[in-house]
Order: sequence, then C-alpha cells, then structure tokens
Amino acid sequence: MEEYIKISQMVHSITKMDVTLNDRDGNTLFESIHHSIPVVLGHPDDEYVHTNEILNKHHSNQYYHHINPYGLEYMAVGIWREHSFYGSLIIGPFISSILVIDLIKEIMIKNSLPIGERKQLEQFYQSLPVLSEIESKYIGELLVNLCSHEYINSGQISSNTIKPVINYDQLKITIEENKDIIENRYHHQNKLMDAITKGDRAEVQILIDSLIDVFVGFSDRVPGNPIRSSKNMAFVCNTLYRVAAERSGVHPVYLHNISERFAIVIERTTTIPSLKKLMFSMANEYCDLVKSFSTGHYSPIVKTAVDYILLNLGYPISLTTIAKQIHVNPSHLSRKFKEDTGMNITDFINQKRVGEAKLYLQRGNISMTDIAFMVGFNDLNYFSKVFKKLTSVTPSQYAKKRKL
Repeated sequence: MEEYIKISQMVHSITKMDVTLNDRDGNTLFESIHHSIPVVLGHPDDEYVHTNEILNKHHSNQYYHHINPYGLEYMAVGIWREHSFYGSLIIGPFISSILVIDLIKEIMIKNSLPIGERKQLEQFYQSLPVLSEIESKYIGELLVNLCSHEYINSGQISSNTIKPVINYDQLKITIEENKDIIENRYHHQNKLMDAITKGDRAEVQILIDSLIDVFVGFSDRVPGNPIRSSKNMAFVCNTLYRVAAERSGVHPVYLHNISERFAIVIERTTTIPSLKKLMFSMANEYCDLVKSFSTGHYSPIVKTAVDYILLNLGYPISLTTIAKQIHVNPSHLSRKFKEDTGMNITDFINQKRVGEAKLYLQRGNISMTDIAFMVGFNDLNYFSKVFKKLTSVTPSQYAKKRKL
C-alpha cells in the first residue's frame, strides 16, 4: 500500500482536504488530518468498515459520496488490484451548503445536541471546504482514476538557475526601508491587539487598513512566492488576534475553534486580495468573540462561573450546581456574582438563554417547544414568561416581527 500512501499525500497537498487511507478491514494505514471532529458529533468505530463494505459491493470505477447524520460529507473510492478489494481512500469532511448557520440549526435539532456547543460547531463547520455538486463529482472521478491503476513514479526536469546581479547600494536602502516597515507594523499591531482585547470593532476597522498595507508590503519575504509570504503573515496575525482575545478572558474552547478554522482557511486561500479580505474577517470575528464571551473583567470566581454557564446553557443550571462544579460556597458565589454583573445568577442565565433563543426564532420554522428545550428551559410557559419579561414581546410575536 506504499504507493497509495504517496497518492494520499498528493491528494491532501493539492486539495488541502483531510485524507484517510484504510486497509480492507477498515484499519487506518495513513491519515493527514486538519479537522478534529468535535466530540459532540461522535464518530462510529465501524464507520470505515461500513464504507469498505459498500465499496466492495460495487464496481471498481464507482465512488461513494457519504453524508453522515451531522451533515458531514465524504468521498471514498476502493483500492482494487486484479478485481480484488484491498481497502479505501477517503477524502473529507466537507459540506455542500454555504448556509452554515442554517445547517447547524438543523443538525442541532435533529440530533438533540446541547446548545452550549453551538458556537464551537459554527466555528468547525465554517472551517470545512464547501464543494459544489460538480466539484464533488470531479473529486470522485479523480480519486477513481488515481486508484484504478498502478502508481507511476515521475521525475523532474530542472531548469538552469541564473545568478542575480546584486546592487549593494540599493540593498542598503531596502534594508533601511524594511526597518521602518517593521517598526510601523509593530506599532499598529499593538494598537490593533488592544482594540480586539476591548472588543472595539469600530477601532479595529480604523486600524486594520494600516496593518494590511504593511502586510502587503511584506509579500516578498519568501523570494518568488508572494502568496506563501502573505500566508505566513496571516498566520502571525491569527495568533496575535487569538492572544488579544485571550487577554479579554475568552474561554480557550472558543479560541481554539476560531484559531484552528482560520489557520485552515488561510492555507486554502490562493490570492493576495483574498487574504486581505480574510484579514478583515479575522479581526472582526475575534472582536465579536470578545463581545460575546469575554469574562476578563470579572473576578476569578465569577469568571469561572460565567464560563461554566456559557458552556452549559442547554443543561439544567442553578447556583448550587455551579458552586459545586467550581468548588466555592454558594452564598459567597451569589454575592460576588451580583457585585460583578449587577444581576443574580438566575437572571444572568435567563438573559443568555433568551439571547440564544432569538437566534433560532430568527431562522426557520422551529416549534417553540423545541427552542425552549434547546436553550435550557424545561417548561414552555416559563420560557414565554421569561422571554416577554426581557424583550417585552412573546417568542411568537418576536418571530413574526423578524419575518416582516
């Protein structure tokens, strides 16, 4: 199977998609994985065995387009030699829908997934390649042709290298200019990091232009490969933004998912203009993450309690439960929570749950009962009562107003 490992490596390098090579028994021989499947989505132990069984029952020139219950899509082909089945090569996950938020809404409802996982799932699904029907078809046909005959070793024809003439006077000027560019870049990056730490999107919009100008100025850092150089700068910015958001107290769970997603998107981006647009998106999304999940302004006890609430909104939560989980006295937690947030724990939880409910009321025809249970309310009447108290309208009235 050594030749198929080479094929797997090539497919991964060219498509930037995850690739897995399995033997006939479903055991993994090779994998190159960027996307770590969230634990909440699960992964059946016999999934590869099932894929092999299907491929083995069909002709060697057929490929298998598999969609699992969570909307994750995979393309698989069998490895055949003289009409004997030896294993499979699988590429994915990917998705075929650009409406990621709507897709996640459906997946969470159909599979009864906890509402606290919504943000992580959004980040994960947004990191996946989106393939059209024709692109999926071409990948399937490509894999069939790669795996239907013996691997052919290739050789490279090298070109002669022309030694450049160095103008040392110009080189000295360039070095001095680069020093100025570096100082300017560090100045702007620090101001931008401060703005992201504050969640100040307006300030971010002002500062990002200057940073991108500097960013493009470094596009020749890798000689002859400006896109590689620009990607390297984008990776640096992704890290800086993550650190800035971390300073504000955003939980590592959210930071891991957004950072990983952008790392994948950066690597898949093929033009400098697209990378410039991505720089805007990265800064704004990290800023929004701070606005939604920052807890750095709270005392350590309250920060831990808020993190626990945000990650467990879909489950039963009470003062006693939280105090037990974070190992503090309930009365002390209640007092500190009111001091830091200006509200008691129950009101804070209800406010966050109503905020989540609004997202689902705005998108599609979902029953009020389903929404209530998804966001952690065990009683529809209580959900309606709390929703009206915080928004001055009932859930039904809110949904109708959003559709107008």
